Amino acid sequence: MIIVNTDFIQGKQITETLGIAKGNTIRAKWFGKDIVAGLRQVVGGELKEYTEMLTEARKESMQRMVEEAEAMRADAIVNVRFTTSQVMASAAEILVYGTAVKLK
Repeated sequence: MIIVNTDFIQGKQITETLGIAKGNTIRAKWFGKDIVAGLRQVVGGELKEYTEMLTEARKESMQRMVEEAEAMRADAIVNVRFTTSQVMASAAEILVYGTAVKLK
């Protein structure tokens, strides 16, 4: 599966647009790690607990998007975008979406 954030794929021709493929997940950290991150916020520096959480969430969301595109029999996903939103304190949603296409 080719995945790009442009509206074209160099050297390939898009022959059919199949629709939007998307994947999302909502993640929260365990309470203990939330406390550690809160303390780290006071002294400054990277909040590694949240970096790890969002990295995992992006991977899972991408995999779900790819699975949805594969179900549409897509060859590629173009114009891929990520968005995030806070659902509640210490919980965030990651959404990834793009256009599933067939290639020549």
